[in-house]
Amino acid sequence: MSKVNEKVQENAEFENENFAQMLEESFKKTEDSALCEGVIVNIKENEVFVDVRKKSEGVMDISEITDVNGELKYKIGDKISVVINGSRGGRPLISHIKALSKEKVKSFIQNYDENTQNIFDIKIISQNKGGFVGVNNDGVEFFMPKSQGGFKDPKQALGKTFKVKIIKVDSNEQSIIVSRKKLLEEERKKQKAAVANIINNSDIIKGTIKKITTYGMFVDVGGIDGLVHYSEISYKGPVNPNTIYKEGEEVEVKVINYDNEKRHLSLSIKAAMPDPWNEIKDGLEVGDTIKVTVSNIEPYGAFVDLGNDIEGFLHISEISWDKNIKNPKDFIKEGDEIDVEVIEINANERRLRVSLKNLLPKPFDEFSAKFKEGDLTKGVVSGLTNFGAFIKIGALEGLLHNEDASWDRNEKCKDNLKIGDEIEVKIIKIDKNEQKISLNTKDLKSNPVSEYAKTHEVGEMVTGKVHDIKDFGAFVMLNDSVDALIRKEDAGELDFGSIKIGDEIEAAIAFIDEKKNRIRLSVKKLSKQKERAALSKINSDDKITLGDIIKEQLS
Repeated sequence: MSKVNEKVQENAEFENENFAQMLEESFKKTEDSALCEGVIVNIKENEVFVDVRKKSEGVMDISEITDVNGELKYKIGDKISVVINGSRGGRPLISHIKALSKEKVKSFIQNYDENTQNIFDIKIISQNKGGFVGVNNDGVEFFMPKSQGGFKDPKQALGKTFKVKIIKVDSNEQSIIVSRKKLLEEERKKQKAAVANIINNSDIIKGTIKKITTYGMFVDVGGIDGLVHYSEISYKGPVNPNTIYKEGEEVEVKVINYDNEKRHLSLSIKAAMPDPWNEIKDGLEVGDTIKVTVSNIEPYGAFVDLGNDIEGFLHISEISWDKNIKNPKDFIKEGDEIDVEVIEINANERRLRVSLKNLLPKPFDEFSAKFKEGDLTKGVVSGLTNFGAFIKIGALEGLLHNEDASWDRNEKCKDNLKIGDEIEVKIIKIDKNEQKISLNTKDLKSNPVSEYAKTHEVGEMVTGKVHDIKDFGAFVMLNDSVDALIRKEDAGELDFGSIKIGDEIEAAIAFIDEKKNRIRLSVKKLSKQKERAALSKINSDDKITLGDIIKEQLS
């Protein structure tokens, strides 16, 4: 549409507006309200009398001709421009201030060119039924009809400055009609056209960062503000825009969404860049070694930068072979360049996991090369459980089971050890398949059963005191460090059900197993031994011969 047609349409839209009536309401005009020149004939108290060629002099308040300091700007006999506002008691009421305003309006109209500028900033200074009166920086008064204000609450317009567009200049009425509503509508049309142009643009466009927040950045693209969410800045994931950009900086973006209802434009910086995952998905494989930079450390691991806007994750369990690592910062720090092994890559889910420990010597291999089964070494107690203790030897932990810790079957590791103790241990098993180490400390001490066997033998009668009773038998202490088991089937004539702890029992040694540190006793065996001994004694004390029997018969 040409500018001429636009002007015709614009005038047609406002033909129905009775601006003359509104102006009259605004300025309270009379037939004599035209600008005229008079002569000051008298100044009396607070009133100034001016000859305006009427039946009587016009009168106005003295404040009309005083400056900010209260000094008079005119004297009697001076010519002065005034406007007749009305009358009181037949005397014209005049205003010099309004005359000055009229002169400014007249000058503005004479010099006005609608082709150069018709948009101004005005400050609303008064309001009436017809509309609003506003002035620009030069003091020129403009009239804005109420229907052209576009205010939700007209009461809040007073004293505020707005951008308006001139829609009518009346040289006869010496008035300038403006509209804020018209300008808003034009801006909306421009905005709508700009939005349509932007959202249909799939190309990379340039924008200027207007504001940076914690959740993203507002970027101006062709007069429209769009939001680049912090998750749309980098392929690394959510980043803090304040650490990368500054307000006023130019960036390249792509439109990714527009919400018509909310009029919300979503932009993306990363979408305007080549996708680095496309570059690595075919060129990187599990098992590859890559150099990365530690970018961020958390208690559960570290994020590493590949240098092409991709971050990998190094879990705390993949930092060291030491299972007791408490904090990644004990091994690495931000900014470190390290070599890592790719252990998982999923381009579709944008996930990359790496390992540092896989490139480090395996502690088990080092241990196996240094030690063999049967070796003695020292370690530190690193953990205690009901079944034993974990002993740390270098970077590895070995298990010292309760049964391998003491010859006393009732004694547990946690009874005699505490975390941090350094002890000597014997390596009894190195399981390369399971990568487990079994330790022993009881072999470093004398075997109580072996010591006992030096002074006792199988078949010997011994006496012990019952200290534990089980379903399968009773344990009796033979001395302070050696106990023995009497199984039920070896109880003989002894009433097993009547046995109680503390009872003394005589039995014979059934067998001694020095390797397993065990002694078995038998009451049944002792009874048989006693029977054989009694028969043997009878036989030795009462030897009867055939002669003795004959002699006894003959007598």
